[in-house]
Amino acid sequence: MAKIKVGFGFDVHQLKAQHPFILGGVHLEHTSGAYGHSDADVLLHAICDALLGAANLRDIGFHFSNTDNRWKGISSLVLLQHVVALLADKSWVIGNIDAMVCLEAPKINPHIPAMKTHIAKAAGISEEDISIKATTNEQMGFIGREEGVVAYAVCLIERP
Repeated sequence: MAKIKVGFGFDVHQLKAQHPFILGGVHLEHTSGAYGHSDADVLLHAICDALLGAANLRDIGFHFSNTDNRWKGISSLVLLQHVVALLADKSWVIGNIDAMVCLEAPKINPHIPAMKTHIAKAAGISEEDISIKATTNEQMGFIGREEGVVAYAVCLIERP
């Protein structure tokens, strides 16, 4: 009988004018972008935390500290590949990933297929096992004022 575990991830980044906006490994055209130590891909960071949490491997900050220059400006797809390798070392495989992004703009629906392609390749799973959704914050709070972006993710991992 296979063992299964569920993980939850959350991430938030400040939005800054004239800064690149990378989400799910895709560069989005917008007047502002997420700011952080790596490429600040809030979606991939939430997914990494969900996977790490499910496997009881601490969190993304533990593995990829924002004080470590090795991770400065790095693509979060590389971080996801590292997380998947950590899971594989413990004989875990990913069952599925379900994620939600909360932001007012830009609209991400047209970019979801490309995001799923990038994530599937980095995680070594099928696009069919990845769900990405988006919502707004109805113009309330820091998200509504377009000061930040939030992502949530849950995942299932299994060990045969």
